[in-house]
Amino acid sequence: MKKKKTQLPELPPKAKQHMGMKARNAISNTLIHILLIVITIIWLVPFVCIILQSFRCESSYMVGYVIPKEWGFDNYIALFDTDFPKWYLNTFITAVITALLQTVIVLCMSYTLSRFRFKGRKLLMRFMLILGMFPGMLTMIILYRVLKDIGMTEANAVPGLILVYIASSGMGYYVSKGFFDTIPKSLDEAARIDGATRLQILTKVILPLAKPIVIYTILTAFMAPWGDFVFARYVSMNVSSGMNVAVGLFSWLNKDMIDGRYTMFCAAGVLVALPVALLFIFLQKYYVEGVTGGAVKG
Repeated sequence: MKKKKTQLPELPPKAKQHMGMKARNAISNTLIHILLIVITIIWLVPFVCIILQSFRCESSYMVGYVIPKEWGFDNYIALFDTDFPKWYLNTFITAVITALLQTVIVLCMSYTLSRFRFKGRKLLMRFMLILGMFPGMLTMIILYRVLKDIGMTEANAVPGLILVYIASSGMGYYVSKGFFDTIPKSLDEAARIDGATRLQILTKVILPLAKPIVIYTILTAFMAPWGDFVFARYVSMNVSSGMNVAVGLFSWLNKDMIDGRYTMFCAAGVLVALPVALLFIFLQKYYVEGVTGGAVKG
């Protein structure tokens, strides 16, 4: 006798649809990951080339290959025989002082606009929003004239740059204010009942809860002067002692110097990128939380 073939039960239409959606999602996710990997490789290739060239010791000019034949730290050591340490110190001092002062001003302004209700508040916010839409390039000439009159240009460009960077920092309150708006005002009221002052509420109640936005503000305030070129070059006026790293390294790109300092230029680029890269690696979590938290409510 022939055995009857056992037929498997047919899947219901909903199960088939679910399996089809899972297969499509798996394929689309795979394609997206492949695309992201390709984009990442393309994006990282120039940085890898710069790092490799910074360790090349057999020659100091541009060559047609990427992997060095002789490896060493000669280019990094040679930087200390140039004005690069002075440029780096100028940039570091400018960035650190700007980050600290700008963070204090922005957080105080954000807390004030978030918690206080006073006459002209909305008008002030609209005025700062409209004023911030104008590009900073429009003020370069008058700012240089003012800084030159008070002796903060050329060799004394660093204090001049710090003054300009922090002068209008209060207008960058948008993201911080949005984050403060998400913190319940009942905490302020409870602290006021316990006898806390406004300063104590800000420093002991609000800021511990707003760690992501504090770190976000410090990072953004640090990065702006660290990578500034246009205004820093305009204020230093080609005086080496007043240059930052961006302006100083740009002076190496002329035809007479780049052939002899190409590998040193790459080494300097690595040292300039290192602090910002490390800050983002270790503080990326807080940076993302600060951006998303501050964008919830304006």
